[in-house]
Amino acid sequence: MELARRGCRTKSSELADAIGTSPGFLSQAMTPLAARGWVRSDPGPTGGYSLVADLGEVSVLDVIEAIEGPSETGRCVLEDRPCSDEQPCLLHQPWQRARRQLLDELAASPLAALTEVTR
Repeated sequence: MELARRGCRTKSSELADAIGTSPGFLSQAMTPLAARGWVRSDPGPTGGYSLVADLGEVSVLDVIEAIEGPSETGRCVLEDRPCSDEQPCLLHQPWQRARRQLLDELAASPLAALTEVTR
């Protein structure tokens, strides 16, 4: 979002300061975004990060899953075990419905819509 606002290559230290994090954490978060081709990372003293993605084509869920991994893990929310329709826990059905609604909403929310809200 900050790269979209700036519209130009930004040094990692400046970007980290702008979003209130450390350069080390920023690097960890930006690596998967660069791997997906959404952000360009140019090394060196004149380098930095540039946005290359169309924010209308990238959803909030895309970014979350790029950084955190898949949302659907098949793990139970009550116990440390797999949870499925075949072996459901007590919360399986309501959790599945709530999770599906949340994931659908995040998938339907492009980053471009968030930049309009923050202006």
